[in-house]
Amino acid sequence: MSRTREHGYAVTVRWAGNTGEGTAGYRSYSRDTEITAAGKPTMIVASADRTFVGDPERWNPEEMLVAALSQCHMLSYLALCALKGVVVTGYEDVARGTMEEGAGIAGHFTDVVLAPVVTVAEESMLPAATELHEDAHRACFIANSVNFPVRHTPEIRVGR
Repeated sequence: MSRTREHGYAVTVRWAGNTGEGTAGYRSYSRDTEITAAGKPTMIVASADRTFVGDPERWNPEEMLVAALSQCHMLSYLALCALKGVVVTGYEDVARGTMEEGAGIAGHFTDVVLAPVVTVAEESMLPAATELHEDAHRACFIANSVNFPVRHTPEIRVGR
C-alpha cells in the first residue's frame, strides 16, 4: 500500500511599493516586493517585470519560476547521479523561459528550456550522465506541477 505524503512551504511576500498614494493609479505605485521565509538568512527583493512597470534590478516572478524549474531539475539530477555512481564535479544551467501575453491582461508560459552544462569526473560516466537527465526531469516536483513543456538540452563534459 503506497502512502501519500504532504509537504508544506510557507513564504512571506510583502509589498514594499506604496509611494504614498497606494494603488490610486496604475503608475502611482512601485511593484517592489520582499520575499522572506522563517529561518532563512536573506530576503529576496523582487518586483514586476520591467514590461509591467517593475524594477529591472529586482527579481520578478517569471524569473523565479524559471529558476525554480532549473534548481529542481539540478537537485533531482545530482541526487540521481550520486545514487548511480556518476561523479559530477560541475553544473551550470542557463535556463530560458518564454511567456506569451494574450488579449487583455492574461499571459502564460509556453515553455522553459534548461541548458545544463555538466562536468563529470570520468569519460566512462558520459552515457549514464546523459541518460539521468530524463530521470531527473520525471522526478522534478516543479516540472510535474506546471502546464507547459519543460525541455532540457544538456551538454556533458569530462574534467575535474
